[in-house]
Formats: sequence, structure tokens, C-alpha cells
Amino acid sequence: MVSPAVLGLLLFVLAPFALSFLISFTDLSLGSPHPMHWVGTLQYERLFHDPALARALANNLRFALVVVPLQTALALALAVLLHRPGWRLAGLYRAIFFAPVVFPMSLVAVIWRYLYAPGLQGPANRLLSWLSLGHWQARDFLHDPEWALGALMALSVWQGVGLQMVILLGGLQQIPSDLYEAAALDGAGPLQRFRRVTLPMLRNTLIFTALMTSILAFRVFDQVQILTHGGPAGATSTLMFELVRSAFERLQMGRACALTVLFVLIVLLLTGLQRLALRQRAL
Repeated sequence: MVSPAVLGLLLFVLAPFALSFLISFTDLSLGSPHPMHWVGTLQYERLFHDPALARALANNLRFALVVVPLQTALALALAVLLHRPGWRLAGLYRAIFFAPVVFPMSLVAVIWRYLYAPGLQGPANRLLSWLSLGHWQARDFLHDPEWALGALMALSVWQGVGLQMVILLGGLQQIPSDLYEAAALDGAGPLQRFRRVTLPMLRNTLIFTALMTSILAFRVFDQVQILTHGGPAGATSTLMFELVRSAFERLQMGRACALTVLFVLIVLLLTGLQRLALRQRAL
């Protein structure tokens, strides 16, 4: 019964990765007239000394350190607010907050490019100027090295928080109501019930959503490609952007495959950390 799934996994996941792993030890370049040569670990040595990759990984790390906790906290707050039995409008608000998840990135990019328009004609600059009583200096968010990555973070949080909210809502619905009733009888207030009942019971769900968001933070590409193309001056370059640019712009397949292996190792590391956290909980 599982053979079709196993066959698909072998053909479309494991086999391509194995081929990429082998190519990463070569100098294969589709745009070069020279034949492919086996270079061993030279590709990986070049990656370790590549300042562009170091900058991209640093951007990914900063992206994850901001987006993962912020998005998880917002999703948890929304899930708690919308988890009200008998509230007729709960379904409507859930659909509203989840809607950005299903929007194509091309549409989202057009909307946010307009929001980030430079000068006071841009809605974001106008709003910040109004909130600061006119003291805000208008900026070109997508072309300012200090603000470009933060602008992409805000977009990603807005689009992804709905998915985390739905997952956490599912976790909240699995918590027995008896626990809340017992806590209320013991004199626990809403904040104490949240700390002593909700958070412990949602621990595994929170770990899963944090892991999922961390992986997405290291594979962020669409918004970078559409809005900034890695600029300005590499301020928004990411691991996945470097990988795609190596494969499809520079046609350096050996380097692209080495980056693929690096990305898979990062995913495996994050997954291992999740399993370790869950195992400690079980113990």
C-alpha cells in the first residue's frame, strides 16, 4: 500500500538529491565549452571562502531570528483570540487572516511594492509620517540597505502568520476543556490559565510551527527575486537566491548543487533540533 509513495519519494526526492550530491563534486557549467571534471571538495572549499554566500547566510539567519519568534507570537495571539466557542464571526476572521497564505507571491509583491513606494506618496511612508506627527523622513524601503531586509520580513510575517494561526487553532481545539475548568476552580485567572494550561499543552505544536517557519526562512526566495533581486548591495541576498542565480543565471551547476547539499544539511539540522526538543519533553 505504501509502495507508490515510496516510489515517488525515491524518484522525485532521493534520486535527484543523490545526483545533485555527485554533481557538487564536479565543475559542471552549462555555459562552458570545457568538459566536466571531477574536482572533489573544491566546490565546498570555495563556498566556505565565498563572501557572497556568507552574506546570504547572515541574511537568512537575521531573517529567521526576527520572523520566526514574531510570526509565532502573532499567530498564537490570533489563535487564542479566535478560539471562542460559539462566536459566529470566528470563521469569517479566520478566513480573513488565512487569505494572504493562498495569495500568489506575484500578486503580493505588486501590492507591497505599492505600499513601499518611495516618498510620501507611498502608503507606508504616509502612515509612518502621520504616526510620528510629521517627523518621519520618507525612505525608499526596497532600495535602502538598512531597510530592505526588514521590509521583506514584514511582508513575510503578514503572508505567513495565517498558516501558523490555523495550525495553532488545531492545537487549541485538542486541549480538553476540563483542564481549564479545573484551573478556574482552583482560582487561576485568564493569564495563569494561559501560562499553566495553554502553553504547556501547545508545546509540541509550537515547536512544529517554529521548525516549519525556520525552514521557510532559509528557503525564502520569491519575495527577494521579485522585489529586490538580492539588492541593494547584497542586503537581501539569501541562500536560495544564490542557489537559483548560480543554476539559472550563471549556469554553474556544480556550485548550485553544492548549495543544494548545504541547504539540505541545514534542514536536517533544524529537524534534528526539533526531535531533540520533543524527546526531552517525552523524558
